[in-house]
Amino acid sequence: MLIPCIDLQDGRVVQLRRGRRRVLAIDNVLGVAEQFRSYPVMHVIDLDAAMRRGSNARLVRSLCEWSRKTGGPRIRVGGGIRTVRRARQLVDYGAEKVIVGTAAFRAGRLNRPFLDRLWSAAGRRHVIVALDSERGRIVVRGWREKLALRPEEAIASLEPYCSGFLCTFVDAEGTLKGTNLAWFKSLRRLTKLPITAAGGIRSQSEVRALGRLGMDAAVGMAVYRGLLR
Repeated sequence: MLIPCIDLQDGRVVQLRRGRRRVLAIDNVLGVAEQFRSYPVMHVIDLDAAMRRGSNARLVRSLCEWSRKTGGPRIRVGGGIRTVRRARQLVDYGAEKVIVGTAAFRAGRLNRPFLDRLWSAAGRRHVIVALDSERGRIVVRGWREKLALRPEEAIASLEPYCSGFLCTFVDAEGTLKGTNLAWFKSLRRLTKLPITAAGGIRSQSEVRALGRLGMDAAVGMAVYRGLLR
């Protein structure tokens, strides 16, 4: 399944190259959402919240409510979800799932107290853990901080707390140069939970290859550039 992504920054839909340089910006957020209305699932990521540079909370809520009222794509929300209260709030707004990354780790290790509280308050079925990787290491805080921990070392321990994983190959994010299928294949061997792949996906052939691995593909730049029609 192809999952389109709406990344929010400064109240606009954006695309960043490797999470840093902005290469696309669109003002009409709800207009973009309407273009994705035929998809079953959509990701909404608050980049400002992830980077601690502000918040697009009102837009995130509007998109969740738009989905619920119109029967649009099921919304999965990520970016800056650092408290159990915020996660529960998003589920109450209508988010199908919340995506947690930075808060799942503390001092370079799994943040089990937070994950336990999240599991209890939001329910495992509503939780996806983001395992974003740059040069083989997990990155957090808007991809600005690199941990010593590798996704391969954490994925099994995280299984009890979530219903699946979002794994982003940050090295290729926003580049349209293709993703690392070998890396995703190696992750697939380590868990039976659903994995959504992201980062550099540029063609239908890659989406199909990920599908053969049993993975969904979260795609941003290639969708906006019209490469997957």
